[in-house]
Amino acid sequence: MNWLGLIPAGLALLLSPLLLGILNQVKAKFAGRDGAPFLQPYYTIWKLLHKGAVYSRTTTWVFRAGPIIGLAAIMATLVLLPIGGCPSLLSFQGDLIVFAYLLGLARFVTILAALDTGSAFEGMGASREATYSAIAEPALLLGLAALAHALPGGVVVPDHLAGLGVTAMHDASLSNLLLGLTMAHWMKLGVVIALVAMAFWIVTLVENCRVPFDDPNTHLELTMIHEVMVLDHSGPDFAFITYGACLKLWVLGSLVVGLLLPFHTGMLYVDLPVAILGMFAMAAAVGVVESVIARVRFVYVPQLLVAAVVLSAFALALQYGVPTP
Repeated sequence: MNWLGLIPAGLALLLSPLLLGILNQVKAKFAGRDGAPFLQPYYTIWKLLHKGAVYSRTTTWVFRAGPIIGLAAIMATLVLLPIGGCPSLLSFQGDLIVFAYLLGLARFVTILAALDTGSAFEGMGASREATYSAIAEPALLLGLAALAHALPGGVVVPDHLAGLGVTAMHDASLSNLLLGLTMAHWMKLGVVIALVAMAFWIVTLVENCRVPFDDPNTHLELTMIHEVMVLDHSGPDFAFITYGACLKLWVLGSLVVGLLLPFHTGMLYVDLPVAILGMFAMAAAVGVVESVIARVRFVYVPQLLVAAVVLSAFALALQYGVPTP
């Protein structure tokens, strides 16, 4: 355990709502409005925490546990995530698989909570969320596999694999992969890294229910996905969901920033500010995307997600023709 990893987790807990404030400000400027203050997400979460919660008599403990478990799962991913040259709190062989499964757990409990209401409306949103995640998850896992093969993180060969004739296996540690990436790898493996970055960008948009996959500001029945699943939540439960959404944007966005901005000088007082500015730029980029394009029709959403899977799969396939530096 590296106690220096408390810095990335602390920054995420503190600054993640600010990403949503930047995103909304960019959208407001494109629309010619002043928009809400940058700190509005903090005010909203604080206000929700001080309100009471209303529960339907048809719901069970699953409905109440969903927001808590979902937020806990998202927060657990923070201990595996490095930022700005600062290592993660925990790092071990195969932690990138745990990372993906924690994101899946957060989504799973949100879907269960929506189904627990017995509402056909929320069941519709849960069905859409499950369908999209079934396509988005392979894109994330294949992209992580491509990075594990391409980037140096040490070579580890377990005894049971060595007995089968395996002579080399790359360290599947998320912290080692992102911290080991440098501009030199972009020069040699730029195509592979760019493909994975594009796939992760698509995954970031769909997992955070952003345009063109979903519109978080709409309440139209035919276009809602995530928002329809949380309509019955209120008070602290909705605060947990809102804060979890901010953390999820930070977590997935940091993967994109880590690939596109491999700036590692070895000096944390330089690397951390650059990484944080990169996160703010990522949030602004999401705002630009939502301002210049419209939400696509449902029939085209699977095509975009399949494109992300193809990008990650192609990046992984290229590894067999490109030697690892």
